[in-house]
Amino acid sequence: MAFRPAKIQVSRAALLSLTALTLAGPVTIGVHAQVFVVGEKTATADIDTEFHPTRVELPSTPITERGRRELIRDLEAEQGFAHRALPLGDTLVLVANGNLQPGGDAYKQMIYKKGQSAGPGDRIAITTVTVKDDRLIFDLNGGPYLKHRFLRHIELNDTPIVADDGAQVTGCRVTLLFEGGLPEISAPEVKALLDPIIDFGVKTSAEAYADSLPQFLKDAIARHDVLVGMNRRMVLAAMGAPQSKLRELIEGSTDKHYEEWIYGQPPQTVRFVRFEGDRVTQLRVAALGQPIAVYDKNELRGYLDPYDANEIAMGDPKPENGDEGSARPPTILKPGEVAPGSQQQVQRPVVVPLAAPDTTAPAAASSSAPGAEKPADAPAGTPPAQPAVPEQRVRSDLR
Repeated sequence: MAFRPAKIQVSRAALLSLTALTLAGPVTIGVHAQVFVVGEKTATADIDTEFHPTRVELPSTPITERGRRELIRDLEAEQGFAHRALPLGDTLVLVANGNLQPGGDAYKQMIYKKGQSAGPGDRIAITTVTVKDDRLIFDLNGGPYLKHRFLRHIELNDTPIVADDGAQVTGCRVTLLFEGGLPEISAPEVKALLDPIIDFGVKTSAEAYADSLPQFLKDAIARHDVLVGMNRRMVLAAMGAPQSKLRELIEGSTDKHYEEWIYGQPPQTVRFVRFEGDRVTQLRVAALGQPIAVYDKNELRGYLDPYDANEIAMGDPKPENGDEGSARPPTILKPGEVAPGSQQQVQRPVVVPLAAPDTTAPAAASSSAPGAEKPADAPAGTPPAQPAVPEQRVRSDLR
């Protein structure tokens, strides 16, 4: 069944009237419709801009070169969760123990214009840490700019230097400003200052491992001390990654090595942590103006890390009665199982030595021995040839 469009009949007078109106000016035909307009207030109504400054006590000494390296090493690749909606871009500035700029309605307007990088509760990763004289700059989730953002606009002979892969900016940049200069601050203190924006309360793997240790080891790790007998995981939880490593042969050995991790740089205190295998066997502490202190006695009070204890079964199981000779040989068969296609067990060939022939016996007796024959062409008086007697015989019996 075919459907045909309906025909609209217009009278000649109506058509002339419509033509006249068209020539006279535009024709407006009323259409009933509903239009929803989403503005800035509607889009940013759910964004929370409430802010509470931190109260972290900061040191007064300026930061050193070692402190700069430790901040970068301890903060890069750290992860947390966003406490608030974060905008795209690089204009977010947080004053240490101060306010967030911009704030209030200006913060909402920035998110409305530039877009949102992360929502409350989203995972945040610190991609890059830049240390300057009075501020720390953090790029979150890749930062506010694409890699090679300028080279993407340059071509040589109609060939782009960097191909456009269609990637979009998904990160932002937060500047932590210190009024009066950057002090000698540690990574936990920086995380506490960033708490209004990012929650770093989730334990890292090193912190979770340290919580599983006895109390005296927890206290040593909290003080950043190294004890003789610690394994590598304990040292990393206490001191972090070393600045340099050495690997040398143990004195008097040709194949055993020790590894030494070096922490610190003169004129600060330098620690030399020596590992043999996975255990600290020696700790040397070189402080300025003092003799080198050497520690080589185990300080773990008999504690053994359960992660390092493995039960290994070597060799065949011993018989219960203690008789080594009755131990059964190893087999891949289960108890009571017989090898396919075989109903018997074959005993190994056994060498049975035989007695040597008696050379003192008379020739007549030899001639009468069974199996002794005289060659046909042998001359008269020649004794018959004796059969070859083997020195031993191999016997294979079946059980």
